Amino acid sequence: MDLVALLLLFFPAALFLLHRAAAASAATVTVGHSGNIYERSAVPRAAPRAVARMDGDVIIGALFSVHHQPSSEKVAERKCGEVREQYGIQRVEAMFHALDRINGDPDLLPSISLGCEIRDSCWHSSVALEQSIEFIRDSLISIRDDKDGSKWCIDGTPSNQPPPSKKPIAGVIGPGSSSVAIQVQNLLQLFNIPQIAYSATSIDLSDKTLFKYFLRVVPSDTLQARAMLDIVKRYNWTYVSAVHTEGNYGESGMEAFKELASQEGLCIAHSDKIYSNAGERHFDRLLGKLRERLPKARVVVCFCEGMTVRGLLIAMRRLGVHGEFLLIGRCAHTRTRTRARTHTHTHAHTLSIRFFQVGSNCNLGR
Repeated sequence: MDLVALLLLFFPAALFLLHRAAAASAATVTVGHSGNIYERSAVPRAAPRAVARMDGDVIIGALFSVHHQPSSEKVAERKCGEVREQYGIQRVEAMFHALDRINGDPDLLPSISLGCEIRDSCWHSSVALEQSIEFIRDSLISIRDDKDGSKWCIDGTPSNQPPPSKKPIAGVIGPGSSSVAIQVQNLLQLFNIPQIAYSATSIDLSDKTLFKYFLRVVPSDTLQARAMLDIVKRYNWTYVSAVHTEGNYGESGMEAFKELASQEGLCIAHSDKIYSNAGERHFDRLLGKLRERLPKARVVVCFCEGMTVRGLLIAMRRLGVHGEFLLIGRCAHTRTRTRARTHTHTHAHTLSIRFFQVGSNCNLGR
């Protein structure tokens, strides 16, 4: 029996045992004044998460960052941040709208309806993995209906239990972050569940020997690194600073940029990295290091997620930094115009990159 079959048989039991073991190790015993013994958890548990569903013959899973990622103080309990009204809610509504249009067109999928199950990834790996396990649980159907109507357990013995009410997930769309998408793919591919990413651009995800069930609709970071370098060369900026988000997307992208920069003779004055959910003092310290390279290294190349740049711009406003830097990065830095105006007004100049499909109005950029 191969590995996948073994996992299909024993994964639910393993999850249960791991949960019990974790609960036991995280529990502490307290003796009350009356001599009674109480048990309480030393590690706060994550609250139940809302799920958006649409019924259909074929169910597509989706991982969208409806909430901001947990702050550094809330990572252990996986407590997500505030609602992302534009980034998160828009993607949920867009998926519902797309499925309505597809199901309403009799020429696209006649006699077949598409449904969905949308879960919140919170742009964080532990939350996304937690929600991916729920997708897998739906796909692990232990009871099947044979053609004659009889029901059988997976070990071949008869069963009187009704078949599961949930349909298995045909595939998963998302999540948005490259580092989170990699961890989700490592789990989903064990169960042959395909994954399509809409904004994960990491170079590592192009390796089909490692991620054979992964597809994406955006170009890899190699093109972004090349575009950044071409801009720097065009304006003869030969001495720049570099910042990237801690994680696969930022690290692999910055590695590609540095390799191209060394080939073109570009000097990098200072290179640094930071978590996107880092606290204010970490962003202040990063900004201080960048200011030490002024005025020569005024240009800052950012291979950063949107929240990282947002934290850096807020630090500029907090410390009274006005127009000292020119930030070059991807389009997510300034994609939301209102938010960009709020944080970049008089504090920094920004130059963002966006890729488009040739001959189409469909945006393929992050």
